[in-house]
Amino acid sequence: MPHSPFILTVEAGPGTVSLHLAGDLDYATSDELVQHADHCLTTRPDLHDLRLDCTALRFCDTMGISALLMIHRKTTARDVRLHLDAPPPFLERILHTTGVRQLFHSPAHPSQQADQAPPGNRTSPEPPG
Repeated sequence: MPHSPFILTVEAGPGTVSLHLAGDLDYATSDELVQHADHCLTTRPDLHDLRLDCTALRFCDTMGISALLMIHRKTTARDVRLHLDAPPPFLERILHTTGVRQLFHSPAHPSQQADQAPPGNRTSPEPPG
């Protein structure tokens, strides 16, 4: 599999920064992502939401996952919500397998939607009968 270049673009709005990730997030590129996220956290005191748009992400290795966890620690320390937007299926599998999926907000993540639903709208399995 050929290596895809890593491209990171930044889009900022009031209280929100979106980092759009494309290509391979791996040993060679994970530091760049962490540095950009850290820069956003230190230069934007009004920041409430940091969004990582993974729509164009093609690969993520253990260093990429480590980078995501490091960013999670930094956002948590600053009381900033970290969103993982449009993670591709391979990334969802990695996050679920490693048990860290719940650390990242995502509107497309079904278990988080259930957790945020009003109590009367939650569904639960029928008890065995």
